Amino acid sequence: MSAFEFFFSFYGLLLGLSVAELVGGFSRVLHERHRVRFGWLTPLLAVFVAADLATFWNQAWRFFRGAPFNPALLLIGLVIAATFYVAASVTFPRVTAEGVNTRIDLDDHFWAHRRVVFGCVLAANAMVWALLGLLALADPAWAAFWTPRLLIGVAIFAICTATAAFAPSRPVVIGALLVVLAYTLWNMVRAGAILIADGAWLPATGA
Repeated sequence: MSAFEFFFSFYGLLLGLSVAELVGGFSRVLHERHRVRFGWLTPLLAVFVAADLATFWNQAWRFFRGAPFNPALLLIGLVIAATFYVAASVTFPRVTAEGVNTRIDLDDHFWAHRRVVFGCVLAANAMVWALLGLLALADPAWAAFWTPRLLIGVAIFAICTATAAFAPSRPVVIGALLVVLAYTLWNMVRAGAILIADGAWLPATGA
């Protein structure tokens, strides 16, 4: 087992729990749909959190696969993934804790918990940025990762996520959510276009 495989068996498990919490939350809300007003803000928030979780999986491959084994990296991974878990667990309400006759409005839930969700997502990403910044200061090879496109992307993500978390104006919060979600999904579409342009992948052959 390589150092990355050992690290990712731990880091990936924690991220996987975040995915399970997010999907489980949606499933529980769907199960109680007779007493849930869905709206559109919490579903959009869930799409944003899910897309950023996928981005974290990608970042683990890009940035950690050459890392040596070190307990400090396990601690860093624990803190990052645990922060994301909090965001995922709060995205949807705990419908079973609300009482069987209580009506649940997901838009109200969004406004009550958006600071926690956006704040945790921003904090988890900020920890990765800080780690990459320290690596860039120590090694010019890591500095090459900080391209103008990456810097612009980090600025868009950080400003919009912080605005969605802390802005007092509801229209501004909704606008920030739409912008950061559009940016995140655009990156996914761009990655898919690159995959298609490269010829996707060939079927596995052989025994």
